[in-house]
Amino acid sequence: MSNVELQSGTSAMRQEAGEGGEAVARFLARNGPALDALSQRLRASPPTLVITCARGSSDHAATYGKYLIETLLGLPVASAAPSVTSVFSTEFQQTSALLIAISQSGRSPDLLSTVERYKAAGAYIVALINDEDSPLATMADCLLPLCAGTETSVAATKSFIASLAGLAAIAAWWRDDARLRDALARLPTMLDMAYELDWTPLVDALADARNLFIIGRGYGLSIAQEAALKLKETCGLHAEGFSSAEVRHGPMAIIDQAFPVIAFATSDKSGDDVLAAAAQFADRGANVLLADCRAGADSPLPTLATHALLEPILLIQSFYAAAERLARARGFDPDQPPYLRKVTETR
Repeated sequence: MSNVELQSGTSAMRQEAGEGGEAVARFLARNGPALDALSQRLRASPPTLVITCARGSSDHAATYGKYLIETLLGLPVASAAPSVTSVFSTEFQQTSALLIAISQSGRSPDLLSTVERYKAAGAYIVALINDEDSPLATMADCLLPLCAGTETSVAATKSFIASLAGLAAIAAWWRDDARLRDALARLPTMLDMAYELDWTPLVDALADARNLFIIGRGYGLSIAQEAALKLKETCGLHAEGFSSAEVRHGPMAIIDQAFPVIAFATSDKSGDDVLAAAAQFADRGANVLLADCRAGADSPLPTLATHALLEPILLIQSFYAAAERLARARGFDPDQPPYLRKVTETR
């Protein structure tokens, strides 16, 4: 991408991230019958354990799914380590677990190996996947296409948003939560609005930054992890995502004057701790960039009001718009990060 294009605002990431609302609308329209059937099965024969299987951004989505399922349904959720099968060739004991695999491409060998071994052991496989012609799609007992459409930018954006919405839909249908389902129906419009929020303070503050922390907690932890990855990928900026609790167990020791911290504070109880940590960092001189879902338009980084469980989806949508601008401001092509490919195949 030329310097002219970098300044003009043309990038696939900008366009694709802005299609998050359309992707979620397509997901909900396409998958209603499948979600009905899946929820009936899960209520009739509930698993005792849920396992998630994913890499990269999809694994961050899995963190969001963990909090949804554990808090709404009271079931433990564990993250599968793909190396257990792909490197150590482990065979699993028989299990009645539900395994949720999340992938944009559905082609990474270690992911496929893990799903194959769990399926052979008796796990029921649900796949949230963008490429319906992939090997993972053929392995699923229940396929929920993300319907995000083609992503040409290396940075996954709309497929990540669709993954979060898909996990929220699984939990909402499974629990038969009418309020959450209603909020999901409104989510596409809210995402379009979130993409237009002005997060210029973030772009300005990080234009010359070299390091930063991003904090969230509970439902918001996943987007702290995702935002940190996107800043590394697209902006050449070293960022680390932490729980607002975990960051106090050592990492906060390096925070000093003007150290940047992005804080995602949702309106549920976990947001209280994010606000407390943000205030603590500000007292130490950190440059805190706060997105406070309780403050709405009055937040330093403005937010929109929605169901508390869906706030992280709107926050990451607003962040993507700012991250794309930041990449160009720092002289990077957000579509083609160095050394990276769109489909990453690890073993």
